[in-house]
Amino acid sequence: MTTSAPLTAANVGAWLEQEFAGLVAGHGVPGAVVAVLADGRVHEAAGGVTSRLTGVEATPDSVFQIGSITKVWTTTLLMQCVDDGLLDLDLPIRTYLPDFAIADEAAAAAITTRQLLRHTSGFEGDIFTDTGRGEDAVEKYVATLADLPQIARPDEVFSYNNTGFVVAGRILEVLRGKPFNEVLAERLAGPLGLERFAPTAFEAVRFRAATGHVDGADGALEAAPVWALATSNSPAGAMLAMQPRDLLAFVQMHLAGGVTADGSRVLSAGSVAAMQATQVAVPRLGGMGTHWGLGWEIFETPEGRVIGHDGGTIGQAAFLRVVPEAGVAVACLTNGGNVFGLYTDVVERVIRDLTGIQLPQRPVPPAEPEPFDATRYLGRYSDTIYDVVVSQAEDGTVWLDRTPKDIIAEIGEKPFRTQLVRLADDSLISVESTYGVHLTHAFIGDAGDGRAKYIHYGRVIARAAD
Repeated sequence: MTTSAPLTAANVGAWLEQEFAGLVAGHGVPGAVVAVLADGRVHEAAGGVTSRLTGVEATPDSVFQIGSITKVWTTTLLMQCVDDGLLDLDLPIRTYLPDFAIADEAAAAAITTRQLLRHTSGFEGDIFTDTGRGEDAVEKYVATLADLPQIARPDEVFSYNNTGFVVAGRILEVLRGKPFNEVLAERLAGPLGLERFAPTAFEAVRFRAATGHVDGADGALEAAPVWALATSNSPAGAMLAMQPRDLLAFVQMHLAGGVTADGSRVLSAGSVAAMQATQVAVPRLGGMGTHWGLGWEIFETPEGRVIGHDGGTIGQAAFLRVVPEAGVAVACLTNGGNVFGLYTDVVERVIRDLTGIQLPQRPVPPAEPEPFDATRYLGRYSDTIYDVVVSQAEDGTVWLDRTPKDIIAEIGEKPFRTQLVRLADDSLISVESTYGVHLTHAFIGDAGDGRAKYIHYGRVIARAAD
């Protein structure tokens, strides 16, 4: 079969077997695994190695971290609580966490679980405080948030929020009376019959587990210095790992209206539909969905609707795309390199050929950028993990400098500088690509003097005080 032959449900398995490993190598990805659901069958393939340090071959049953795809699992567990009458998404979270505190008391008293699950709570979203590896890590984490700043008003804007999902995970723990990972195993992994499911490194070592890869001092990929993010961030996607077939078993349950392969109901059909219903629009950003549901990322296209989620941990990236109306899903899990090139050649192609839906293309800068007035965008923006400065040189070029703060510099994040040109309206795009992706930044809101209030790249960073 040639790589250009149209894919069908009948030949996609053979195509994966023949082509996937070559695509993995061609994009400089150390290792990857993929599973495709079509016509009720799951097809798998693998390529490369789980770690360049060990040279262990990646196989379809290798476990890779799914990163923030975990958020869809956390949402599912909370929707089970809704089904059981334990949770009302629209009551303040203090109904369930009376001691919940952040810097803005009015926001703390008003924020709801629904706002957590659709990323509109408005508080700072990337806090990775390590509170140990015990079963109380999530509880301890939430107790550290008293000084957490409120970046935007609740429901003012979509801003991707890891911290919000840790708070959501703590609500789950309180409602179920058990640690997050125990609830995850009992109420999803067990009923779904998952075979290679690892919520922590202690389970992952039982399997052929992948290690992430990051740029080394010489720019070459090397095994990441640590395997996973802090245990405290587990509900947001710190370390959950599995084989792609098991990830699609979770998807199949959602496609079946909340029923597992053996006929057991683990989620009501109403909750399945509620998770996929549009909750909030996403600002114009390259690579992200057009909208968000409860947990699910949503891509509205002229040809149809796709749901899914991406995940990124330390040197690992995961992609999940689902077309509910066609019963088609793709899960691709990777451990470094040009993961977006692999995503384009595998995930986008499978979805296009099997469903006729063209996923939104990642934008590229114009071939001949026009001069523009950058006054509205210039200045410093800051949050807990980055300082971002947008400046203009004497020749009129606009530059973005992003400096990581200690909390993420310690795990390999490095300073980043790129030139920006206008993409459309208040969206600027990087001239240089990073692993095949030109980063898009939307400048939104008004700081009161005509300057942008926020820089938005999936999450918002507020303009720093002069």
